Amino acid sequence: MQEPAITEDLIAAHGINSDEYAEILRILNREPTFTELGIFSAMWNEHCSYKSSKIHLKTLPTTGPQVICGPGENAGVVDIGDGQAVVFKMESHNHPSYIEPYQGAATGVGGILRDVFTMGARPIAAMNALSFGEKDHPKTRQLVHGVVEGIGGYGNCFGVPTVGGEVRFHPAYNGNCLVNAFAAGLADADKIFYSAASGVGRPVVYLGAKTGRDGVGGASMASAEFDDSIEEKRPTVQVGDPFTEKRLMEACLELMQTGAVISIQDMGAAGLTCSAVEMGDKGKLGIRLDLEKVPQREEAMTAYEMMLSESQERMLMVLDPAKEAEARAVFDKWDLDFAIVGETIDEDRFLIVHNGETKADMPLSRLASSAPEYNRPWEETEPAAPLDDVPQVDPIDALRALICSPNYCARNWVFEQYDTMVMADTVQGPGWGAGVIRVHGTDTMLAFTSDVTPRYVRANPVEGGKQAVAEAYRNLCAVGAKPLASTDNLNFGNPEKPQIMGQFVGAIRGIGEACSALDMPIVSGNVSLYNETDGQAILPTPTIGAVGLIAAGEEPILGRAREGHVALVIGETQGHLGQSALLYEVFNREDGDAPAVDLQAERRNGAFIRDNRDLIKACTDLSDGGLALAAFEMAEASGTGVLIDETDQARLFGEDQGRYLVACNFDQAEALMIAAGQADVPVQSVGRFTGDKVRIGNSEGGLADLSALYRGAFADHFA
Repeated sequence: MQEPAITEDLIAAHGINSDEYAEILRILNREPTFTELGIFSAMWNEHCSYKSSKIHLKTLPTTGPQVICGPGENAGVVDIGDGQAVVFKMESHNHPSYIEPYQGAATGVGGILRDVFTMGARPIAAMNALSFGEKDHPKTRQLVHGVVEGIGGYGNCFGVPTVGGEVRFHPAYNGNCLVNAFAAGLADADKIFYSAASGVGRPVVYLGAKTGRDGVGGASMASAEFDDSIEEKRPTVQVGDPFTEKRLMEACLELMQTGAVISIQDMGAAGLTCSAVEMGDKGKLGIRLDLEKVPQREEAMTAYEMMLSESQERMLMVLDPAKEAEARAVFDKWDLDFAIVGETIDEDRFLIVHNGETKADMPLSRLASSAPEYNRPWEETEPAAPLDDVPQVDPIDALRALICSPNYCARNWVFEQYDTMVMADTVQGPGWGAGVIRVHGTDTMLAFTSDVTPRYVRANPVEGGKQAVAEAYRNLCAVGAKPLASTDNLNFGNPEKPQIMGQFVGAIRGIGEACSALDMPIVSGNVSLYNETDGQAILPTPTIGAVGLIAAGEEPILGRAREGHVALVIGETQGHLGQSALLYEVFNREDGDAPAVDLQAERRNGAFIRDNRDLIKACTDLSDGGLALAAFEMAEASGTGVLIDETDQARLFGEDQGRYLVACNFDQAEALMIAAGQADVPVQSVGRFTGDKVRIGNSEGGLADLSALYRGAFADHFA
């Protein structure tokens, strides 16, 4: 088939600017072939190269005594003791999920699961953080249904429990929803598999499902803004098959026990191109591929299509040639393709041959680690104006407004579509704080959470970035887990706009400061830029996924409030209402500054909760909606009423950071207050759990009526 001529329009259609094309000409010393242009486009786009973010990502803390493997591999690896490690990562599938919600979300789950088991870990937990447009927007309902069904359809069939996540709604996401998928797995700490190729002349093996035309150009599509041509991008969305992925995982984990695997890499963004280049580049080797040997499910596929296809459930491996027969037998057993499609070579070349014809011959090292790197201009976000007076509102009426909102009502309609108990090790699933999973066959537990408050980040990127990490830290501490490490999913608009780039730079600074102060290094992550439609950017949404450890012999804090329990607030309350849920949901306002985050107070108060777990029956952090919403949620979860003595609106609904709501017996409350005094931790008795009413200050409502509103609101909006 005749390849098209390289024209200015074709170059632009591949997302390559004039300076980048000039660099391609310099590297090759000639005009690229069509296949080479596609490969450069895939490897140098924002989604794969991180060219706008790399310079800033380098400032994040990524090491610590617990870290076995930090950023740069398929997933991060953290030691949890007893010779075991937790392997985890969070990644976006935003653009595909907006174009084709079910398959976009489903393949997002599939991709993040492959990142984990590629490292030799069996997945044990999944989460998802979802951001949609306003509830009445004509596309929101379709997106919610498609995304939730896609996540459930893939994860449930694969067989991994979904233990947590977030769902938010805001007009800024009307034209660009966010689907951030998290997965974690367990592996022996001394049996982690990496992607760096080694050894010359070793077979490069294609594993898994056959290659089709689905997803061709998906990585480049994910690095562009949306406009009126969005429907034309539908063919760039991949199609997933969770049953094939399950077989692929079992085959890979079995293969890894044979000693046949030298290196392994999943085929995610940019498919065969990115996986081969990354393996070669990390191992400082070249790669030759013979594309006629690639298993194909469609006829007459071109080299360009095969190199850029993002068909799912595929892996690439460098194999010990002495174990080829043993490895092939494993994949035959699982009815999956196993094909030697190339070899490692002792030259800096990426050589692509199809039916004897050379389609690409390029310096491999210039495709990955030597990709463009930009220090884009950025503007610091202007300080927020002081918050104007907030009108007084009946506290129960304000609470009703919060719990009827899709942002703060119960999400049972969502997570009941997910399998939360498969594998039988779920200790706490979605709906109440961090998810908790037991390490199978032991008393050790792992806790998982994902957090960010985008309106804080827009108002104050540095404090908003800090707060995302701090809230993740609190959610882990609230279940008695020691925070170990973090993964980030940094969702922003067009980085070529200095205002957007300033949001990114500020958020990175805040995240870095918080991760350092709270000993939660970033060990993996993902950057998703160009989340804009017709020039309108999403809210800056740097999602933080975090993992914590409840060691054997430690009790988690998983109880519920009971009749007669005292309600205590740990941490200092000043009544910060800027950018609060009260302002947004009750008054339709988004003004004021984000709350300040005192990282030393966060660390001190979190340690106090963990150290005094024996005195605490139930615990939650205070975040959106402040004390009033947290007290209601704690009461509603236990079916017991609550009486909160506070009458000041700012102290009831303020979102000061570093705080927890604790329920315990009277004698335990006394002991906690003594311990808090000794640790210099602020503590205040704010009420008690009793009866069947929710009384806040001088206003009250029936718990049953409020619970019905809270539990039914999401289905009322979207079912």
